[in-house]
Parts: sequence; structure tokens; C-alpha cells
Amino acid sequence: MKVIQIRALRGPNLWSKHTSIEATVVFSENAYTIDRIPGFETRLRERFPEIALLLPADRYKIATVAHVLEFAALGLQVQAGCPVTFSQTTQTSEANTFRIIVEYSEEAVGRLAFELSLEFCHAAIENLPFDLSKALLRLHALYEDIRLGPSTGAIVRSAVARGIPYRRLTNGSLVQFGWGSKQRRIQASESDSISAVAESIVQDKELTKALLLAAGIPVPVGRPVIDAEDAWAAACEIGAPVVVKPQDGNQGKGVTANLVDHEQVKAAYVKATEISDNVLVERYVTGHDYRLLVVGKKLVAAARRDPPQVVGDGVHSIYQLVEQINRDPLRSEGHANLLTKIHLDEISLTHLASQGLAAESIPAKGMRVVLRNNANLSTGGTATDVTDDVHPEIAANAVAAAQMVGLDICGIDLICESIMRPLEEQGGAIIEVNAAPGLRMHLQPLYGKGRPVGAAIIDNMFAQGDDARIPVIAVTGTNGKTTTVRLIANILENNQLRVGMTCTDGVFINGQSIDTGDCSGPKSARNVLFHPDVDAAVLETARGGMLREGLGFDYCQVAVVTNIGRGDHLGLANINTIDELAAVKRLVVENVLPEKGIAVLNADDPHIVKMAAHCPGTVMFFSRDSHNPVILSQRAQRKRVIYLEDHFIVASEAEVEQKIPLSEIPLTKNGLISFQVENAMAAIAVGWALGLEWAVIRAGLTDFISDTQTAPGRFNLFNYRNATLIADYGHNPDAMEALASAIDSIPAKRRMVVISAAGDRRDEDIRLQTQILGEVFDEVVLYQDKCQRGRDDGEVLGLLRAGLENAKRVRKVSEIHGEFKAIDTALTNLQAGELCLILVDQVEQALGHIHERIADAC
Repeated sequence: MKVIQIRALRGPNLWSKHTSIEATVVFSENAYTIDRIPGFETRLRERFPEIALLLPADRYKIATVAHVLEFAALGLQVQAGCPVTFSQTTQTSEANTFRIIVEYSEEAVGRLAFELSLEFCHAAIENLPFDLSKALLRLHALYEDIRLGPSTGAIVRSAVARGIPYRRLTNGSLVQFGWGSKQRRIQASESDSISAVAESIVQDKELTKALLLAAGIPVPVGRPVIDAEDAWAAACEIGAPVVVKPQDGNQGKGVTANLVDHEQVKAAYVKATEISDNVLVERYVTGHDYRLLVVGKKLVAAARRDPPQVVGDGVHSIYQLVEQINRDPLRSEGHANLLTKIHLDEISLTHLASQGLAAESIPAKGMRVVLRNNANLSTGGTATDVTDDVHPEIAANAVAAAQMVGLDICGIDLICESIMRPLEEQGGAIIEVNAAPGLRMHLQPLYGKGRPVGAAIIDNMFAQGDDARIPVIAVTGTNGKTTTVRLIANILENNQLRVGMTCTDGVFINGQSIDTGDCSGPKSARNVLFHPDVDAAVLETARGGMLREGLGFDYCQVAVVTNIGRGDHLGLANINTIDELAAVKRLVVENVLPEKGIAVLNADDPHIVKMAAHCPGTVMFFSRDSHNPVILSQRAQRKRVIYLEDHFIVASEAEVEQKIPLSEIPLTKNGLISFQVENAMAAIAVGWALGLEWAVIRAGLTDFISDTQTAPGRFNLFNYRNATLIADYGHNPDAMEALASAIDSIPAKRRMVVISAAGDRRDEDIRLQTQILGEVFDEVVLYQDKCQRGRDDGEVLGLLRAGLENAKRVRKVSEIHGEFKAIDTALTNLQAGELCLILVDQVEQALGHIHERIADAC
């Protein structure tokens, strides 16, 4: 077997809404199905018993090696702990070639799982060893390393539950919620509202304590110290017991508590300087260790934290008891699981020694041995939820502390005997204020119920009912996409919105180009949605990007499909038929917002009409024929439709009707250019779907200018020595037909066309282009463009010439090598009153050349 291609589908795609790995694999004929490989199934089961080779009879007619790869790649991820469920295998039109699609939750893990599934299948075929345990260990380690931690994960899940889109900006915990100007970001559990000043304050424990004291909040007495002897002096001033800690530490690192003698304080000072050069000595407050979580101006959760400890059984040593606890599947290294593994480090051993114990000591049965003073979960502590027990005055203290330092999400550490009594009454105190607090103790405490703290953070970041989405309009089809995108953007700009736009000419933010070239794919779409100055996104969505990577968004508010017609790019990427192409284009329709979204569909194209059944929202049809059966049916049901009638574009719904004369839409040349009428109808439908005022829609149509600046290569009209010159980027049969129809209505003494064709199109599509144009033009100038795309020299010209063999109107055919030379040849022979259509290949350069020739002629 040979892997031809592996790619990551990072958005909704042809197969599902899941992010997936798509692999194209070719098999030899002798290793095609399982039953052709003696002993294969037995060896598979021996190496991976959980693969579930008994494939459902109603899903696959034959169990092939491709299906084994599919199930292995999915099963390996599941066994490694990844939450994946979707997979599919489909045979392509090429012999023994399959596409294998397997969901992933983390792209790197999905890729590794497929790589390991290949090794597994190869081992089973060749009867070689395969270490399943090692493979799963690699996958699990990678997954734990790159997946979101419990705190960030909880916030993300809460956003998803509210329909708020998100995207990880790094491999770490930096996440963006929402799109464009509505976006917000978090890092771990820290929101983008926090200022550098607030962070600086909480990193300075002495400053934090001074501010809290000024607000009347109980804090422990203490001061900074400069060396070990000064630390002991401070301890004597305060009175034992004391705590020694770094002034700017976190997670309990370098903190030593309950110190009573000179040696303890000295050792604790040395330990604290390993974390920070600035060290504090404070009064040791007795009682339980509590963590309170404040979000906004509310206390949303509270937990009692207990230090790591073991209970003796009279048989095992403390070291052995710790090992037993660490075997609990709920414990892991770091913060990935509910609990963290316990380590008998220097701090733990010192604390044991203070109790007259060592790691080798065997505690009596029932004896409870505390392994360290601090109760941080990061060092193996446990949590008990006490949210419902917090005294109102303590809750008020916590909120005041967060407000005093300037944190909107804040972890408050306090020590007191009882959380149910005011701090002053019992000598308790707030000992620390933390930015980016860990949430796992509140999400899944060892004892008590979990609290929806992720939802509290999302609710604090976004108002109730706000899904943080800006209007996203996705435009696809065979022809007219770019012009429609630009026209929609112009209408939205007339509504005073800052528009982000992607198309085959580049990426534009608020009218400014930020990228050039063909930017009609998902990467460009994501870049627009990342931009904070975008109020609405209009995205040209081409088939190539959808096949290559899926959509660049989860849902769009409006999906537009301009046309399918005969299609384009058929024969590429295993898309061989119109139906297959329509299935790809249908993606934008399938992913409009459920119920709220609208699909704008061309009722004159049967393939597009069928897409309506796949729309989870509502559908608005448009047509150049007011008697189109689909339009009549929709009107009978009092639904929204747009159609052409008596040189007016009519928008109709129930008793409401708006009429826009074609004379007010310069793009259509008073209706002479029929395909521009369709583009205008689609744009009107989008404005209507978004609820724009009709005056705004009309203004956006009226002031849209289609020239080489606003719509390069889209029916650009010039006057060249009193002859009509048209430049267009049309490059498929449907485009030729639309151009021929438009030009047929323009009077001219003689018509000339300059044309080439892309070599990666089918032979019949190349021939058909000139076959269509041969009915309308008197003279044809064929040229061989710069890139033949895999064709031999002269092959494209031969196909174009073949399309003209039975042309009724053509009287002269020329062949030129080079686009600019062909343009010069045509313009040299062009006379006043004649018409010349130039089908440009290198759009920007060709238009520049045309401008130069026009300037020279003046």
C-alpha cells in the first residue's frame, strides 16, 4: 500500500462537521481485501484485540485493508483517551484507491494515529511485531501534552454550549472566542480584560497585602526580608509560627509554613530564594486552606484544600503508600487530570522529619501522615467543595480583594478555622490573590459537587444571548463569486460596517488590501475572522479550499450559491461529475446557522435547487424568470423570493414588495449583462437576509463601480480608439456562454476575441469554450499562456482550434505564443465601431498592459 496524500480537514468538510485526517491510499491488487491475505485477520486480532474487525454488514460490502486502517486510526485514538467517534472509508474512481477519513480532536495526534495504523497494518501483513502498548503510550503522551488543560477546556466547553465559536491561537492555552470585532481572548483562565498593572500588583505579594489592608480586608502581618538572618529577625518580631514565601511566586512554590525555630526559618529562606530574590516573612495563620473563585463581581465557587497525606496500614512504608495513591487513574503529572501525583521531594521529606518520620517509616494502622504544609493541588493536595457554606462577609471580602487589585477572574487564598464565620471573628486572613487561577478543584472536587465555573467566566465575558458572532456571508458557485462578494461588501459598507472580504483578488479589511493573490480558501477566511476591526465578513469560498481543508468557519449566517451549470475543474481532486461538484459547493448551505441562517440559491440551476433540502436554516431563491416554478411555488407559500420582471429586480414576501430598476444598478448596464443581473439579485438577497434597510441596499447597488480597481478581470469595459474593449477572466464554458450572451446584445461592426485556456481542464471543456464563442465572434486570436499546467507545447491551442471547426460565424483564426503579444495583435487590428473581448490569464499584468496601450492611443 502507498499513501498518496494526507491532509487535515480543519473545518466542516465534504464528509462531516468533524475535524478529520483525510488520507488517500493506493493498494496493490493482491493486497486489496482482507480475505486475499492469508492469516491477516488473526494477526490483526493478536496485535490489537480492540480493533473490532467485525465490520457492520450494512456499512461495507467488503472489508478491505483500507477499512482496517480506518478502524485502527480511530481505535488507537480512542484507546489513548481522545474523544473521537467518526470515521469513513470510500473508494475513489481510480483502481484500488481509497480515501480514509478519521476524526481527530488534536491534529498532531490524528496524524500520529494514522502513521501508527500504517505500521500496524504493515506488521499484520508481513507478520512483524507491533508494540501496541508503546504506540498507545506515544499517543497518550502527545495528547496530554498538547490538549487544552482542564481550566481552559472548561471555559471552551462552556462557550461551545452557548454557540460561541472558538479557535486556539497557539499550541498552548491562548484561545479566541467569537469573531472579528466581537472577539475576546483568554490565556488559561485569564481574560483579555486584565491589565498588565493588575498582573504586576498580584505578583507582588507585599503590595497586594498593603492594598487589601487599605480596604479593610484581613491579611497576615509580615514584611519583606533581605537575608536569612533578617528573616529570623522578622519571625521574632511577628512571633512564631511564621510563613516564609517568595514575594512573587505562584502555585505554592517556595512556600514553607508553620516555622518556629531559627534553623527552619533559615532553610525556608534559602528555599524561597530559589523562586525569587524577594522574600516575605508573615504570621502563620492557623486553620484550613481555602480557595475562593471570584468572577466579575461574584463569588462563584469555593473549595477547601487539604495537603497530600497518607493513612498508615501498619505494613507499608510512607514511600509505598504514596506509590499506591499515585496509581489512582485520577492522578497524573501536571494538571491534566482531577488530581496530581504526589512527590516525596525535599519539602515533603523535611516536613516528615519535623514529625520524626522518614520515607521509609511504616506508620501505624489508621495513622494520618501529612506530607507537606501547603495544600496546593499542584503538589498532590485534594479539594472539597464548600461553595454553599461561605459566609456572606467572607464572600464580600473576596470580591473586594479582586476589585482592589483589578482582576475580573481571581483566585483568593485564605486560611481560617471555618468558612462559615467572618474572618475577623476567628483570626483568619486572606494570604494570597492569584491571576489565572486553576479551575479543576471547582470543576471536579474530590468531595462535593462540581461548579460551572467555565460557564461563569463565559457569562462574564459575553452578555446573555450574545454568541460573539459577526455576520458571515459565504459565497460559492462556478462563476460570479468575486463580483458578488465585492457587491455584497459594498452594500454592507454603505451600512457603516467595517467589512472583511476574501476573494480571488486578495484579502481586504475595511477597503484596504492586506494580502494579494487567490485568497478564496479557509486560511484567508480565518485571517479575516481573527481581525479585530471586522464587523462583517464576506468570504469567497472556492471548491479547492473546501476539498483541501474544509471551511474556515463553523457556521455562516448567509450562504450564497451563484450557479453550478456545467461546472469547472472537473476531473481534478476526484471530482468528476456535476453531482460531485454540487456536493462540494453544498457545504456552505449545509453549514448555515441552524434556524437563524439563510441560504440564497439560484432557482434557475436545478443542481442548486436540490441544495435547499440540506439547509438547516431557511432558503431564499432568486431567478431571472418570474415564472420559474420554484419562484411561483415559494410565492404561493408567501416566502421570500427575488426575481426579474420588466427591467426591475423584485423582492417579494407575502404582501411586501420592493422593486429596484436595473437602470439604478450600473453593474448590469441597464440589464444588458444578464450574469451581472444574477449577481445583483444574489447581493440584494443577502442584504435582505441581514435585515438591512432598503435604502442602504439600493445605495450599495447604485454606487458600486465595476472597473479594474474594484473588480479586476470582471467584464471591465474600455474605449479603445472608439472601439469597445472588454477584459474578462472567464475560463470555463458557462462563463463563455454568459459572456457570449452579454456581448450579443452589444452592437458592433465586427467582433474579435482573444482566448487561451487552462491546461488542467478536461479536453471537452477546453473545446467547448471556443465552440460557444465561435457562434458570436468573427475573428479569434488563440494564444498559449505562460503556464500549460501539465500539457505539452501546443496541445491547448490544438483543443481550442478543434472547438472552432464547425463555427458558423468565425472567419479568421490566429495563433500567438504569449498573452501580451496576442493582446497587441488584436488591438493593432481593432477599428472604430468594433468590439474585442480579451480573456486574460495574468489578470493584473494583462490589465496593466491594456491600460498602457489605451494611454498610448490617446
